[in-house]
Formats: sequence, C-alpha cells, structure tokens
Amino acid sequence: MTSQPSKESANTLPEPVRLEEMVHEIIRQARAAGASEVEAGVNIDSGLSVTVRLGETETLEFNRDRVLGLTVYFDQRKGSASTADFGPDGIAATVKAACDIARYTSKDPCAGLADADQLATMIPDLDLYHPWELPAEQAIELAIECEDAAHAVDARIDNSEGATVASYVSLRVKGNSKGFLGSYKSSYHSISCSVIGRQGEEMQRDYWSDSARDRMDLDAPAVIGRIAGERTVRRLGTRRLSTRQAPVLIAAETAGSLFGHFINAISGSNLYRKSSFLLDHLGKPVFPTFMHIHEQPLLKKAPGSAPYDAEGVATRARDIITDGILQGYVLNSYAARKLGMQTTGNAGGVRNLTIDPGDSDLEGLLKTMHTGLLVTEFIGFGVNIVTGDYSRGAAGFWVEHGEIQYPVDEITVAGKLRDMFMGIAEIGNDVYTRGNTRTGSVLLDHMTIAGS
Repeated sequence: MTSQPSKESANTLPEPVRLEEMVHEIIRQARAAGASEVEAGVNIDSGLSVTVRLGETETLEFNRDRVLGLTVYFDQRKGSASTADFGPDGIAATVKAACDIARYTSKDPCAGLADADQLATMIPDLDLYHPWELPAEQAIELAIECEDAAHAVDARIDNSEGATVASYVSLRVKGNSKGFLGSYKSSYHSISCSVIGRQGEEMQRDYWSDSARDRMDLDAPAVIGRIAGERTVRRLGTRRLSTRQAPVLIAAETAGSLFGHFINAISGSNLYRKSSFLLDHLGKPVFPTFMHIHEQPLLKKAPGSAPYDAEGVATRARDIITDGILQGYVLNSYAARKLGMQTTGNAGGVRNLTIDPGDSDLEGLLKTMHTGLLVTEFIGFGVNIVTGDYSRGAAGFWVEHGEIQYPVDEITVAGKLRDMFMGIAEIGNDVYTRGNTRTGSVLLDHMTIAGS
C-alpha cells in the first residue's frame, strides 16, 4: 500500500491560533443554537511510515488526518458530531447535527462538561514537540540498515517480518463554553524490527523497537536490529514444560500489561457498572507494602505526558498506590459523578504510570528467583476484570540456579489478579521507559504454568 505525499512536508503543522479561532466559532454557533454547554476540539496528525522487508520497500505511507469534534449538552442531553470539513458549511452542518442529536437523547443527570474549577488554566511546556524532517529515501535507508543488522547476527536468521521507521507530529486544540482553551503540539518517532530464525524444522520470531518524542533519543537502527536478531536467535531450541507451580519473572518490556489490568480494574466505567474485582477497595491493600505506584503526566518528553486530559482538566502527579494501599481511582467527570466523587484528570486514561523500582537488575532477579519462568512475551487476552481470573499464553525461558537454561513456548500462565498483585516479590531497576507504563521486571512468587 503506497500513497503519495502532498507538496507540504509530512511534518508540517498549522499554527494553533487559527484553529483556536475555529474552536471559538464552533462554540459560539452551538450556544446560539441553544446548547447550554459546548465542548469542541480539533486534532491534526501528520507523518510518514516506511517498512522494508528483505531489503525491499514493502510499504511507504504518508498520512495527514484532521478531524473536528463537537459535543453539546441541552439540559444534560448529549449530542456529538465530527467532520473533516473545516469550511464554514462543514462547521455549520456539524453544529446542526450535534444539536439535533442532543434534542432526541435522554437526559442524564451525570452528563456535562468538567467542573470549571478543575479545568487547566495554564498550559505548561512539556517539551513534547521535536519534528523530524525525514525524507522517504532516508527513512528507507534507515530501515534497511536496521534489518541488515538483524540478519548479520546469525546465519540462522533467514526471513523477516520487516523493519519500520516512522515519524509523526500532532496538534491538539480543545475548548469549551466554561472558558477553557488549550493547545499543544507533540511528536512521536519509532524504529522497529522483527525477524525470523530457523533451526531445522523449527522457526521462531522476535523483535525489538525504540520510540521517542525526539529522534535524537532513539537508539541507532543498527542497535535495534542487532537486539532483534539476538532475541530471535536465543528463542531457537525451545522445549515444552510440564504443568507446574513456579515463580514467574515478567521482563520489563512485557510487565506493563500487568499494571494495565490493575488500572482497568480501578477505572470509573468498570466501578460504577460494578464490573471490577477491585470494587470498594479504596483505602485497602492491593499490593505488598513496598509498592508505590503513581502517575507522572507532566514529565518532560515522556510518551504519556499531556498538560490536560481529554476534557481539559489539568493533569497532575498523584499517588495511586502508597505502601501497597489503594489511594484513588481513575476517573473522568462522568464516572466521578456516577460515584459521587471528583474527576482525577484521567479522561483518556492514565499518563506515565510509574512503578517505583527496587535494587536488583534482571540478572539479580533471576538469582533471587533461582528456579522458575522468565516471561518475555504474552499471547492472547484471557483476563476477566470482573472476577480477576487471569490466563494468558506466554513464551520465555526456563531458569534454574539463577541462570537461563533454555527457551520455552506453547505454555499458559494462570492465576487470580488479586493474588498476583499481592504476590509481587520484587520490582527490578531495569525500568522500561518507552511506553506509557514505566516499570522494571516483575517477580511473582508463584503462578500456575500449564504446559504439556
């Protein structure tokens, strides 16, 4: 799939002022049509993605997407509409559509904009915008360099799923009828590589990637490719495990999903629907006493940072778990009203969820575990947030005497999330910072491992 770029650079964004004026006009028109409350936003995303496979360009994609979104309330009756037409007729039609929808929806006493005293009044500069003027030719060269480095690791690497180089920039503008108006630009750049190794009849794949707001913070393509190759080769020669109970060490780059299940369980929509195994756990222990989990939405350059949430509420650093005890839920304004609480500034999710590390690196955690399973990949989504039941396919390495013995796959790890959280023995200091969850490797005291 290949599309041609416009003459405008893929990383060119308009100045926010013009779009802020557009948001003002949308709000004015909706109020004139009778809306009691109005929220409007404009998002523009632009960028380039190149994938190379076996030295040949497989995909070259340029994109420039824009959308104008509008939500209106008529006495707590809600209507929403969106358009990619930024002309006067497109805006007028979108305002009319949202207002028409609101007039026919049911009244919801919890509906409405965020409270005025929660809205951001200052927009801090979080150093999120570092555009990369990346010609397609250069992106292709970098992807080839990355893939070549993976193949050079070992002759057993004889196939590839490709290497991808991508660069995107975004502009977010949001305003509402309570006086909030904010905008910020951001960038996101990434390099990834996935290759396949063969040993006899066995084939294995693995990958590695890096991403950053600033391209200068990316690892070199050759480094990313080499790591992808090394990870693939070490998975060759897999063995099956018999079913057993054993400690499990989840590698840092994979462990974020475990805390994603925790956030899901304390999110407002699951709580007010009474569909969470952590219902009514505020102020109660959920993790061991050494655990500290907090949100850092204002970290400069971080992947999850944002000056305000999807409702315009100011984001702020806050504790979620202190000494193992649940300090607060994850709420937007609607969920907060349903629960008789206040928004936590989490419309759109948590930002830079941080699990404080311990003292040991991965090697130290392996020695602490002594005998057990190192998980480097989860497969599937067998998690029930209502009951806390957890069962997922996995691959990784069997460990004895604190050292990796051989790779394993086609296994399932299972347990109860409540027991898994309380059974965390240690968090590593090998913190993975490329995603929205910043955690080291996680050592669990035991899980059921289902094998052959």
